[in-house]
Amino acid sequence: MKFYDSVGPNPRVVRMFAAERGVDLNANKVTVDLRGGENRQPAYMAKNPFGQMPALELDDGTVLAEITALCEYLDEIAPAGESLIGATPVERATTRMWTRRIDLNIVEPLAGGFRYSAGLKLFRDRMRCIPQAADDLKLVAQDNLAKVDAMIGGRDFIAGPKLTLADILLFCFLDFGAQVGQPINPELANITAHHARMKARPSAAA
Repeated sequence: MKFYDSVGPNPRVVRMFAAERGVDLNANKVTVDLRGGENRQPAYMAKNPFGQMPALELDDGTVLAEITALCEYLDEIAPAGESLIGATPVERATTRMWTRRIDLNIVEPLAGGFRYSAGLKLFRDRMRCIPQAADDLKLVAQDNLAKVDAMIGGRDFIAGPKLTLADILLFCFLDFGAQVGQPINPELANITAHHARMKARPSAAA
């Protein structure tokens, strides 16, 4: 399989997940110039018509995109080790519930807040941008992060006692947010502690 990689938090989620699951994505990796707009050129768009990063091209020519789908696929093909989605129907549903909550309520407004403000120069010719919404989107992300902070007190991981995709998704995007003017509110003690634990994992360097 061939992994189409680039800068940004989305590819990092997949790289970190793969590292945790022991799947080597470096053997056949193609680095796409996201800043230069290579992902919006015909060669890449033919593989992923939405032009988003990353993507995974399988040996039979199938191209998978969207980070949740990629991580679930890698989880299923991992040679060994414990699933990061879940071993039972309840565990899998819980992971997917939390991943969905984080994606919709934190990741999307955080990313939109970046694209429509600090990232506007990069994105204004690639997608419909709403600069007037940037500040409110950033606040939406922070409001929902505070809700998650209150919900995860007393446990090390987002979805329960074990590491899951939800932890990796939240970590990668909060790490990105801190680099683009959306830092974690230090008053959110549970989120701050979770972020520090995730940053200390070897996979965080993937």
